[in-house]
Amino acid sequence: MSTEADPLSVPGQDRLTPEARALADLITAVFPDIGGAVTDAAEARGILAAHPRPPWDPPAVGSVEDRTIPGPQGAPEIPVRVYLPDPVEAPGPRPTVVFFHGGGFVVCDLDTHDGTARGICRGAGAAVVSVDYRLAPEHPFPAAVDDAYAALLWAAAHVAELGGDPDALVVAGDSAGGNLSAVTAQTARDRGGPALALQVLVYPVVDMSRAWPSHETNGTGYFLTRSHMRWFEEQYIGAVAPADRTDPRISPLRGDLADLPPAHIVTAGCDPLCDEGLAYAEALRTAGVAVTEGHFPQAFHGFFGFGEVLDDARTALAGVVTAIASTVKDRKNSGDDGGGAG
Repeated sequence: MSTEADPLSVPGQDRLTPEARALADLITAVFPDIGGAVTDAAEARGILAAHPRPPWDPPAVGSVEDRTIPGPQGAPEIPVRVYLPDPVEAPGPRPTVVFFHGGGFVVCDLDTHDGTARGICRGAGAAVVSVDYRLAPEHPFPAAVDDAYAALLWAAAHVAELGGDPDALVVAGDSAGGNLSAVTAQTARDRGGPALALQVLVYPVVDMSRAWPSHETNGTGYFLTRSHMRWFEEQYIGAVAPADRTDPRISPLRGDLADLPPAHIVTAGCDPLCDEGLAYAEALRTAGVAVTEGHFPQAFHGFFGFGEVLDDARTALAGVVTAIASTVKDRKNSGDDGGGAG
């Protein structure tokens, strides 16, 4: 966890580290101007798909397999990508992580978050099921929510096949994926299972019912903008009446938080979503849920996927994989990135 003071009050000082500033500016330059010049979801996805891959090799794991699993009743099958660690370096029983990618419920996919899924698999010695849930606006709320729970049900039923410990089932995700993880944890509790050992929420969206101060404070200049967020919300819940945005399946902070699994929450100080992520951690604690946190005052939304170039990202990942590995009883894990060839 970063311990540096937030330099928000220092006049004229960039709140990002120099490395984070350079990366945030680079991402901003190549990211589609969604909600501005780009208002079509398919066009935004095409722009992202045309970007070259990062100039580094993704983390090696034991095996990677693309599969399809049953979707919700009456819905299509769901594509997933299953990552398994090297069985020699990370023998079972292992945690099983159901991972939901970010992208505002509209963009990104299995490929954009391949490196993140590999990093979790390798670092935690975990089986990772990365879920290609349906995207808005073609499939608005609650399609993604329904797909997320269906994927959890499948993973729970196939824990043994994945070499998993049945008591170490985890949901994890970043941004919109963090929302889906939090919602899925509440859904599993309300529907009688599957039992979860942990929910990992990386700069999650947890309250679309109101504007938070960090939406304004961090709403420009740090990659993710308030304009982006409004556009994403329009695609995902545009047909939902404002009063219904308090639905816990949209805004999990507005739900009943008692009797949920422990949480590990990552927040970034220069992220529009910072305040609601911190508030969710505090609300969970108030409800009696065990929470660990990694807060990074000089990081921006999206930093987690760039461990190759950002110290904060490496530290954040180490905290995540340690929390995941600890769900297996009597299993030691240092957060090191052991793994195999894959």
